[in-house]
Amino acid sequence: MEAWSLNTLLICFGGGIVGTALGGLFAFIICGLIVLLGCVVVLTGGSDVLLLQYGLGAVFGPHVGGFTAGVIGGTYAAGVKKNHPSEAAKDILSPLIDTSWDVLLVGGLGSVVCHIILQGLVKIPVINMSDCIALTVVIGCMGSRLLFLQEAPWGNSESIKKIGWLKTDNYSISWLGWMSPPDRLIVFSFGVGLFSASLAHSTKGVLDPLAAAGTISAAGAFVVPLIMSWSIAAITLIAVNLGTGAIQKFPAWHCQSILAALAYLHFGSILLGAIVGVLAALLQELMARMFYNHGSNHVDPPACAITTGTLILNIINKLGG
Repeated sequence: MEAWSLNTLLICFGGGIVGTALGGLFAFIICGLIVLLGCVVVLTGGSDVLLLQYGLGAVFGPHVGGFTAGVIGGTYAAGVKKNHPSEAAKDILSPLIDTSWDVLLVGGLGSVVCHIILQGLVKIPVINMSDCIALTVVIGCMGSRLLFLQEAPWGNSESIKKIGWLKTDNYSISWLGWMSPPDRLIVFSFGVGLFSASLAHSTKGVLDPLAAAGTISAAGAFVVPLIMSWSIAAITLIAVNLGTGAIQKFPAWHCQSILAALAYLHFGSILLGAIVGVLAALLQELMARMFYNHGSNHVDPPACAITTGTLILNIINKLGG
């Protein structure tokens, strides 16, 4: 799929409309399902089209219709059109089909803009050592906050003055406060790191011979071990989207998953992957305190942490190599 072809831009626009109608989080869950199915196809010796062009590409990647379009459309609906179902731009759970045609249009256009931004990011030295898809998500979220809410990346100044920038008022303003306390966050994320790194180890062992034989692409052989645990984690967020009360208190673990897998792929240690999983969770919590907790729309803490963590791990790997 050519990045700048008319068909690609049209498909990206359509995916953004669909993702906006579904709502940001549910679109991300669908994205995770597409990615998982794409991983299974590659593991059986098939094409990487579903994985790279649909689940992670212009059709329905998280930087376009598979998440960010919903955030952009929801921020516009709350800040400009004033017809968001919950009146809160921070709400990424509500579908936006029951808003107005222009909300869907803004989401579609936002998807195309984010696709264009990604094409530029991957060409910038050093920046392209980060996860540019995650960085595009961050830019889309922060850009819509500034454009539609006239609010800075760190959020509402009154909230910061009242509570303190990195403070949470006993987790009352926290992103997923049920998983924020350090003791449970560390133990859980260590387990996630072990799971993700071991999955990367197992899938890499299957895929490397297939890539060497030319059965699958080198890109597919690298991306599947990196992203498979991430896709499973994304799908589990359906409980957050559709659950209520205690049932909704599911963890978000796609950030820990992808960074633990990357650590394993770089350094070959499952234990190191588990340690990176813990560090990723702490970085994610820091990003939430810096950019989400005091904000009026959703600036995604996992995307912020994946962007930063990927850059750090890639630089360490390059220096070590």
